Amino acid sequence: MLAAGAITDVPGIAVGHAALAGRPSGCTVVLCPDTPHGTVGGVVVRGSAPGTRETDLLRPENTVGRVHAVLLTGGSAFGLDAAGGVMRWLEEQGRGLSVGPARVPIVPAAVLFDLWVGDARLRPGAAEGYAACVAAGTAPPAQGNHGAGLGATVGKHFGIARACKGGIGTASLRLGALTVGALVAVNAIGDVLDERGDVLAGARNEDGRGFAGTLPSLLAGAAPLPVMQRMAGTATTIGVVATDARLDKAGATQLAALAHHGLSRTVNPITASDGDTLFALATGGSGVTGDATTLGALAAEVVARAIRNAVRAAESLVDPPLPAARQLRGA
Repeated sequence: MLAAGAITDVPGIAVGHAALAGRPSGCTVVLCPDTPHGTVGGVVVRGSAPGTRETDLLRPENTVGRVHAVLLTGGSAFGLDAAGGVMRWLEEQGRGLSVGPARVPIVPAAVLFDLWVGDARLRPGAAEGYAACVAAGTAPPAQGNHGAGLGATVGKHFGIARACKGGIGTASLRLGALTVGALVAVNAIGDVLDERGDVLAGARNEDGRGFAGTLPSLLAGAAPLPVMQRMAGTATTIGVVATDARLDKAGATQLAALAHHGLSRTVNPITASDGDTLFALATGGSGVTGDATTLGALAAEVVARAIRNAVRAAESLVDPPLPAARQLRGA
């Protein structure tokens, strides 16, 4: 059963997906509300194999504090080109940082590796980034095999042949005057765990009919594939947490850091080949300055729920054959 809510429950936040023609990959854009005070952005990159754009800009000590959109995309580092399409769409809407004679849209981005699925020469680019903006709306976004989750996979410690389909998911919580939502594209090497700590989606047994349990297998002496053999399924879980609380850049960065606890609850193990990155957006629309501890707890919880929603909503791929958790469980 999917957890309730969506990142678009934060007033003014819009989400759009775009699919790449020719193979399972795509991108997802989170558009910030077009308000005079703008949206404060933060980011925390904890994975050791990240692919990102404009993350240094979001450091608290740096000058620019407002962002106009965040892009999540497949295609590994090539997929960062899709941010150009997001910028073009925002510029056409007259949105961006006023710099002399121009407006420069600020669009931080993160990528996941899905090049093993189909023809690796095909990657999301500016056309897909633009299309995601055109498709964006405030309704709950589609989950599973959509946008940046189209080529996502999980459970790759023992190779792609034993992996399981990942995807993109969303969830939200409201407490008093404040709403916190998350949108996460799940492409981890490790397994995804359910609320009880059991494997929800992950590495399959050698016969492909059930879940091996990566951590128990490793503790029992099973050796993962050497890292170079796992490179074809290189990973990463990337996402966005949004709130209508009023935060400064330091507060948004702290929110992104606390949101990472949602990954540690649901992805096991997290590895040196994952490039996990979470952005935080604070629209300030509620007019309330949120308590950091409470906001952080909500952020971690919605990230965990979004991750589980992503694999629960995912559907199997036919080519290459890659089952989803729902198929393996007979759902």
